[in-house]
Amino acid sequence: MELNLKKDLVFFDLETTGPNVTRDRIIEIAAIKLFQDGNEEKKRWLVNPGMPIPPSSTAIHGISDKDVKDAPKFEAIAKEIFEFFKDCDLGGYNHIKFDIPLLMEEFARLEINFDLKNKRLLDAQKIFFFMEPRTLSAAYRFYCDKDLENAHSAMADTEATLEVLKAQIKKYIGVVPPGMENAPISENLDDVHKLAVGNMVDLAGRIVLNKEGEKVFNFGKHKGKKVSEIFSKEPSYYDWMMRGDFAADTKKHLTEIKLSLSKMI
Repeated sequence: MELNLKKDLVFFDLETTGPNVTRDRIIEIAAIKLFQDGNEEKKRWLVNPGMPIPPSSTAIHGISDKDVKDAPKFEAIAKEIFEFFKDCDLGGYNHIKFDIPLLMEEFARLEINFDLKNKRLLDAQKIFFFMEPRTLSAAYRFYCDKDLENAHSAMADTEATLEVLKAQIKKYIGVVPPGMENAPISENLDDVHKLAVGNMVDLAGRIVLNKEGEKVFNFGKHKGKKVSEIFSKEPSYYDWMMRGDFAADTKKHLTEIKLSLSKMI
């Protein structure tokens, strides 16, 4: 089926140094321009981000520092990229939340106005999520090929969830999920646990483990900083969190960290 185009349409995807829209940088752009006359043009730019590419990101897209060391920086090719995208609608997968904002950040640093005002934004992920709901009923149908009767009955949902988990492990056994690095899905429930909790310390994800296995804040002004260091330098931050609207589980972990500091004195 051909798309009914009212203007040229560019579908594109970015590979980046990481997931942060404001701090991370583009290292690859792949784009396909669909012209109204039915023709298409493909473009790919490799970009030197001017910063190290973390191994965790390389594990996902396969691009390392050595692959981009001789590539141009974004400012050197920004005009070419802008012209390719200019006056076109934009398409992609989850690009409204990530790819477009990150591309706009790169242009903004060069004071290039990448205006979305007259662009249509087409996101395949949005259609996928609307048409294939991420619900237990949908998972039960996909993995178990059954319709969930009495949905939202506690026992029916519990029984279905158990079946879904067993079916997932059977379907994906031996597969390494993206970003998990040498952690294939298996019948070993330790592996399933790691997949579920990742690097979270508390269930709300306010505290996580960094690459060194240290507990760091995952929100607010101290994001990425070691909890123990902040509590040592700024004891009032602990008091603020304990008075704040944080989950009991989070406060429990905070107290454990605070008590461990007292024992070290």
